[in-house]
Amino acid sequence: MFEKILLVSLALTVSALGADEAGAKRIGVGLYGSNGHQLKAANLATHPHARLVGVAGIKETTLAAGVKRCATLDELIADPAVELISLCSPRRADQARDAIRCLLAGKHVYAEKPSALTERELDEVLAAARRSGKEFHEMAGTAFAPNYAAMRQSVRDGAVGTVVQVLVQKSYRYGATRPQDEAIDGGMFLQVGIHAARMIEHVGGVPIKSLTGWESVFGSPEKGEGKLAGAAEIELENGGMATIVMNYLNPGHPQLPHGYETLRVFGTKGFVESTDGGARTRLVTAKEIVDPLAGGEVGDYFDFLAAHLARGAAMPLTLEQELHPLRMLLRAKETLRATSASQR
Repeated sequence: MFEKILLVSLALTVSALGADEAGAKRIGVGLYGSNGHQLKAANLATHPHARLVGVAGIKETTLAAGVKRCATLDELIADPAVELISLCSPRRADQARDAIRCLLAGKHVYAEKPSALTERELDEVLAAARRSGKEFHEMAGTAFAPNYAAMRQSVRDGAVGTVVQVLVQKSYRYGATRPQDEAIDGGMFLQVGIHAARMIEHVGGVPIKSLTGWESVFGSPEKGEGKLAGAAEIELENGGMATIVMNYLNPGHPQLPHGYETLRVFGTKGFVESTDGGARTRLVTAKEIVDPLAGGEVGDYFDFLAAHLARGAAMPLTLEQELHPLRMLLRAKETLRATSASQR
């Protein structure tokens, strides 16, 4: 009888901890907001390391039994079953403050990009994470899509030699729903440029030393602050250089992906490239052409984070590596804001 009671007690304890049938910990996840690439409820239903326990301000109309629908972020934060909150805040300008509230309440945070709109905000979020002992991460999985993961591996293997120059082009569609107010999604320079800067650092493998940016409303069909195109010239830590072309000039042809992009990493032994929006990858050296590329660490960044929190698996990037591309863009954006203000 005592053994039976003990077994029942253990089963209830495991259930309360959110463990799956195999005994592995599953992190309780809350979703807040739909302004961006929010996690999908259906994916969390079968996730090995995470389970959906609550939502607030999302578009999902049908939720599984046991998932709590909250009226506000504060209500979601107050739910003890929520251990991590995925933030796609209705206004990106509010997201850093939202992250700080979550962290100081004892929740891990996974935040849509750009996770902050100024470097000061970013530092305040990181300070809150240190004080709370909880983890903060950005949705930073650009380099782990199959095409970029294969390029990343080639560079890490030394196939192109020393990286000298990187070229990135990232083009989104404009569309009637594209916000004119940068407070909504962070604006073109940050929310498009972040992918490009990650490609340089996380795929090309060399940190950015300095970044000078430009942006323009030229050609925009709307009257407002929304920028249509931008560029950046970059000095790399190793003495190399990089160039970013970013815009909302993808014409939206059905054969082109929504985020049409090109990446070329040139080194002393050859180059690797991803073209046609990731449809083609190849390595070119004096001795061979490898077309297409394969290999590398492929995965959704949330999957890496969930495994890290649930069973201590290593993240593919350090937190400094993860957020450094954003930090460099934020510094350049501050200069652009100051220049714009002085010209008014």
